[in-house]
Amino acid sequence: NNVEKAKQIIAKVHYITIATVSSDGEPWNAPVFAAYDKDCNFYWGTYRDSQKSKNIRANKNVFLSIYDSTAPPGKGEGVYIKATATELNNPKEIEFAHKLLWDRHVVPYWKLEQVQGDAPIRLYKAIPEKVWVNDEGEKDGSYIDIRVQVNLWE
Repeated sequence: NNVEKAKQIIAKVHYITIATVSSDGEPWNAPVFAAYDKDCNFYWGTYRDSQKSKNIRANKNVFLSIYDSTAPPGKGEGVYIKATATELNNPKEIEFAHKLLWDRHVVPYWKLEQVQGDAPIRLYKAIPEKVWVNDEGEKDGSYIDIRVQVNLWE
């Protein structure tokens, strides 16, 4: 079941890779420690003046990849997510995201007061629009890597 496969990968892998685009069209890709909620929204913290933060302010469209980079060749499985990302400003949302991150792994240098107000670290949320997992395919006798769309909210 591809939905279960996607949920298992999301639960197992603590890092997501976020692809963003700058205001002048330059691509950027960065891994971040992340947590998620029951609706599969993703949360992370980062320096508000990092390149990915600047890119998200300029263009909220992001693409997330979640995969175990230690899997041997031919055995890798991933989840691919087209999403929109925003910096959290609402104190209740910040507290919610902070708790999710700390429940997943205590990050002692990100106390709640260090991710709000004028602090340099900000918390972000990505809301998925479309989700895929990789699957095996074949074309003209050759193995090809294909993506199959899944609905995580089934």
